[in-house]
Amino acid sequence: MQLTSNKPYLLRAIYEWVLDNDATPHVLISTIDSRVDVPQQFVEEGKIILNISPSAANNMLIDNDGISFSARFGGKPFTIYSPLGSVLALYASETGEGMSFEEEAFDGNTPPDGPDGKPPSPKSVPDSTRESLKRESNKPPKKRPTLKVVK
Repeated sequence: MQLTSNKPYLLRAIYEWVLDNDATPHVLISTIDSRVDVPQQFVEEGKIILNISPSAANNMLIDNDGISFSARFGGKPFTIYSPLGSVLALYASETGEGMSFEEEAFDGNTPPDGPDGKPPSPKSVPDSTRESLKRESNKPPKKRPTLKVVK
């Protein structure tokens, strides 16, 4: 019996844990894989660190394939996508606590995943996800609920 990867589950758990501790989650992504879609002007030495707090990242989705969300860079909306193999760490920026992962080897060839047996195009995010992110990026960011003591 072969189990599925535990990486997406760990990423979601660390993300929630960081938020529950009122810290700012950041993700470190390797940009070697051509499917990684990030603003290139912020890439340094083949890596990028992104703030993925709810106020900075709209429509955050961590699924079994990757991380996707929309964010603004210099006031311009941008759709971010990273396959899970390119995620190197997720941590609280205030303390550095979180989890890091081994960099997965990428040979420049994406395994065939499409129904026609062809690899997905570089920097591809499913059209439905991309459209959803574009629609939602115009909405104001959601704020986390807070509790107040009432006397």
